[in-house]
Amino acid sequence: MLLKNKQVAIVGGGMGGLMLARLLQLQDINVKVYERDLNSEVRVQGSPLDLHEDSGLIAMEKANLLDEFYKNVRPNASKARIVNQNFELKFDEHNIRKTVSEETSNAKQDSLQDIAKPRPEIDRSELRAVLMRSLLPETIVWNSQFLSTEKENDGWRLFFKNGATVYADLVIGADGANSKIRPYLSSQKPIYSGITMIEGTIYNAKENAPKLFEFSKGGKVLALGKEQTIMYGTKGDGSLMFLLSSKIPENWIAENNLDFKDNQKIFDWFKDVYPDWSSKWYELFTSSELHFILRPQYYFPQNQSWETQKNITIIGDAAHRMPPFAGKGANLAMLDAVELAHFLTHNPFSDIKTAISSFEKRMLERASEALENTLKNGAQLHAENALEKLLSIFNRSV
Repeated sequence: MLLKNKQVAIVGGGMGGLMLARLLQLQDINVKVYERDLNSEVRVQGSPLDLHEDSGLIAMEKANLLDEFYKNVRPNASKARIVNQNFELKFDEHNIRKTVSEETSNAKQDSLQDIAKPRPEIDRSELRAVLMRSLLPETIVWNSQFLSTEKENDGWRLFFKNGATVYADLVIGADGANSKIRPYLSSQKPIYSGITMIEGTIYNAKENAPKLFEFSKGGKVLALGKEQTIMYGTKGDGSLMFLLSSKIPENWIAENNLDFKDNQKIFDWFKDVYPDWSSKWYELFTSSELHFILRPQYYFPQNQSWETQKNITIIGDAAHRMPPFAGKGANLAMLDAVELAHFLTHNPFSDIKTAISSFEKRMLERASEALENTLKNGAQLHAENALEKLLSIFNRSV
């Protein structure tokens, strides 16, 4: 086996990194995950995840975690209510038993069909917990913010902000869109998509945003209009997470000194940038238990490549960053983990570099196709006729 008596270091404890650690441990590989969070109790931001049958669900099955996954699925989370900018209900999925027709299952026919497919949905925190529980004790090394690495013998010496250093024979960067491992492989920079999202989380939403909380019925709400979107949904911890998505010049927010710790400033920004939207949306901004994150949407070039190295590689957003308009990110990261683990432990490659090279080629080809679909989705969601288009797809899918 290529990794016999080797020490593997995975930088980043997201879905891809944890899945890779699980799959390697199933093959008795020595692996550690270095995660910058202080501990497992750190609050996990982000929307719930719907796992795709061609990627995320395959990974859970390969990891022998499919049953545990379904125990934590939220049955109503994937059900959508679609409204216009005036908060007028146009489609309600909660009373409809949905099937995937041949028409909506054809991705090449219409990219927005990804949004309409019925898929099991789980909170990010719950999925992360499932993966963490599957690992051997002390696999995750917390409070390990990666700073740099240097070549040492046939491997790497990793340096962390807490002063620790470790040696690894193989390093895998699973540290997300702003990866600190990626520059050791590629100098290609991300491209701005033209769209910026502002993510908001309202804690104790039943009390702090009661009308929006009740309207969601435990699922998600999609609002489209004026080439803008608002999407929100509730999570198992009682919070409500929402995304404001608009076409904004890349440096506009920075140039206007928008303070994301000042909730009133964000509310004023919303009323200015979303002037034609109903005041019913104002409930998103009136809670004192409210947290915002700026998320300008970037992607790596569709034809990107780099020279394979013999003992370092990247997976997930570190390798193929893209906007979330097709829900591909975490799913692709977990599929990356499946293929890399398989290539390193099962396939008859002569050495680790050859295995990594074969993996990277397949990964980048897959990511290129996913990016094309994602960018089409983004354009359609922010088009003048976005609402009509989305309604047509949902109505075809029932």
